[in-house]
Amino acid sequence: MKIFTAVVEKCGDTGLYVGYVPGFPGAHSQGESLDELNRNLREVIEMLLEDGEPVLDSEFIGTQNVSVSSNGQASGSQT
Repeated sequence: MKIFTAVVEKCGDTGLYVGYVPGFPGAHSQGESLDELNRNLREVIEMLLEDGEPVLDSEFIGTQNVSVSSNGQASGSQT
């Protein structure tokens, strides 16, 4: 069994959950719930794997919080 990490966002316009696997071309889907999104992503990934093992062109590392002041300037020093 392989495990892929998907990035998930909720679309403000449609209310749908949208997910994709970073670096895996074509590995993206959407769903009305997180469970539906997971099922849809699993189906897409299984279909893509039928063509062979993917060569991922990037790797998910994580997320970062970026603080900015209310005037849009980044906090901290600049170099």
